[in-house]
Amino acid sequence: MALDQISENTEEKEMTFLDHLEELRWHLVRSVAAIFVFTIAAFLAKSFIWDTVIFGPTKPDFWTYQKLCELAEAVKTPSLCIGKDIPMDLQNREITGQFTQHILSSFIAGLILAFPYAFWEIWRFIKPGLRGSEAKASRGAVVVVSFLFLSGVLFGYFIVTPLSINFLSNYSLSSSIVNLIDIKSLVSLVVTLALACGLMFQLPVITYFLSKTGLVTPELMKTYRRHSFVVILVVSAVITPPDVISQVLIAFPLVFLYEVSIVISRRIQKQMDEKLA
Repeated sequence: MALDQISENTEEKEMTFLDHLEELRWHLVRSVAAIFVFTIAAFLAKSFIWDTVIFGPTKPDFWTYQKLCELAEAVKTPSLCIGKDIPMDLQNREITGQFTQHILSSFIAGLILAFPYAFWEIWRFIKPGLRGSEAKASRGAVVVVSFLFLSGVLFGYFIVTPLSINFLSNYSLSSSIVNLIDIKSLVSLVVTLALACGLMFQLPVITYFLSKTGLVTPELMKTYRRHSFVVILVVSAVITPPDVISQVLIAFPLVFLYEVSIVISRRIQKQMDEKLA
């Protein structure tokens, strides 16, 4: 067994640059194939993707609006009960518009659903190049990254998107202006907010790797903590109704992730200091 392991290690060390490219190519092929399969499934589920998912935040019976109204009644804050009136008439102004948006929405759905598998394939290519301690420390990376990404997408879709749609659709410069929204604009808003939150929820993972390289330290993050909180509150104030409770609903998860990132950075620095000592 020992000789077999030595021969396998020797073969891995003797892999050329082209061999690594070939291996990467197959990982990418399998990732793209998974995205393609989920894209086809989403394309066939047209009614669910459009009527339930994309148009969902524009309807008064959307889950988020119902829960906010229940919360508004519980805390005696009527302004929290939103979504009852969304003045939005959707239209398509291009002959290829509906078909193009159908393909785009299917691809985005396929990308989100296939993300855990696609990231696992890429991680399989990266992991052999890590040292023993690095591989051990990054155990469970696929689960953590996938969980944070999907949590961010759900947060963006169920929290940020309906609040943004309610605010933007009711924002009026004049009563003479009627909102005739192109479906391209709606899809762009839903996709951008969901994916942006999915990426934003990767803050702890990004902090982990930046701390490993020494580019980020807990002291640096503590120094700019107040600045970060101000930015978070400003963003929350822009996309929510003008009340404190709605801003807290948006800001709290982001502040929590920032604090978690500081803890992660502190642990990484402590481990590095112990190794140097």
